[in-house]
Amino acid sequence: MDDDSALRVSDEQRERVAQEIREHYAAGRLSEDELSERLAAAYRAQTAAQLRTLHADLPALPATPAQRRAELAERRAELQRRLLQQSGGALVPFVFCTVIWLTSGGHHGHGQFWPIWVLLLVLIPLLQNGWRLYGPAPELERVEQELARREHKRAIRDRAEHRAYERAEHRARRYGDGP
Repeated sequence: MDDDSALRVSDEQRERVAQEIREHYAAGRLSEDELSERLAAAYRAQTAAQLRTLHADLPALPATPAQRRAELAERRAELQRRLLQQSGGALVPFVFCTVIWLTSGGHHGHGQFWPIWVLLLVLIPLLQNGWRLYGPAPELERVEQELARREHKRAIRDRAEHRAYERAEHRARRYGDGP
């Protein structure tokens, strides 16, 4: 059973609920008598269910600045991880082009480093989204939308490639094993 109602609570959990009750009192949602009753019950509570009942009829409090900063940092870290994963895959053509440039003698001064143009195709979106993540006015929703759009395009492309592979495999089985 996944219900944690019977789990015993710590002093820290009791204090957290007591603080929430005080904030609801300060907002005018509780009378002095209710405040006293609920605080006493919070400090007597032994299980998670007992603590939950003390503020079940009260609205959720807005996140504190520290909670908002922690949520922002966690969200940024997740978006940064996804962004780097997508950009890392896009670096493969740059590495491939650089190897071609090196093997064709480009490093001996016989031509400009043309793979830089391929790298720019990766760096420009990476820098744009990095600015959106860590700039003065974070646009996390925009980065999420961009990443989701790319992932959707990749999924469509993967499905199309898979269908093409299946059709080719079917044709090979049907016509390829002839006399």
